[in-house]
Amino acid sequence: MQNRNAHEIDYKIYGDDMQLIEIELDPQESVIAEAGAMTMMSEPIGMNTVFGDGSSQEEGLMGKLLGAGKRLLTGESLFMTVFTNNGHGKQHVSFSAPYPGKIIPMDLSLLDGKIICQKDSFLCAAKGVSIGMEFTRKLGAGFFGGEGFILQKLEGDGLAFDYRKRTKTR
Repeated sequence: MQNRNAHEIDYKIYGDDMQLIEIELDPQESVIAEAGAMTMMSEPIGMNTVFGDGSSQEEGLMGKLLGAGKRLLTGESLFMTVFTNNGHGKQHVSFSAPYPGKIIPMDLSLLDGKIICQKDSFLCAAKGVSIGMEFTRKLGAGFFGGEGFILQKLEGDGLAFDYRKRTKTR
C-alpha cells in the first residue's frame, strides 16, 4: 500500500441525471467542498470554513492570500468548507451540484497527481488535495474551446470528485 498525504475516504454515488455523492468518513477524516455543495451530514460531523483550500496548515498568511486570490480568479469563493468526523464511528456527509449532470470520481494518485478541469466542475475532495488554477496556453482553445482561459487544477494523491454538466440533447 502506498503512503498518501490526503485522507482516504470511501464514497457511494446515487442517482442518474441529478446525482448525489455520499462520503463515509472514519474518525478524524475530512473532506473539503465548495461552499453550498453539502446536502446532508451526520450530527458528529463538524463544519469549518477555511480561507483558501485548507490543503496545508503551514503556508502562512501570504500563501493563504495567494491561494484565495487564485480561487477568486477562477470564479470560486474565497473560502472552502472542511467537513471532519468528530465522532467515534463512521459518519456520512453528502454533496450534490445545483444542476443535472454526472459525478466523476478521480484518484489523483493514479493520474500523476494532477488534473486540469473546468473552473466550475470541482465538487469535493479528500482533505489534502490542493485546488488551484491553470491558464490555457493556446489562444484558440481559450476562445473556441468553450472552457475559457482560466481552469481549475487539482493536485495531490487523494480522491477528487468532478461534476460534469449534462448537455442538451434533441
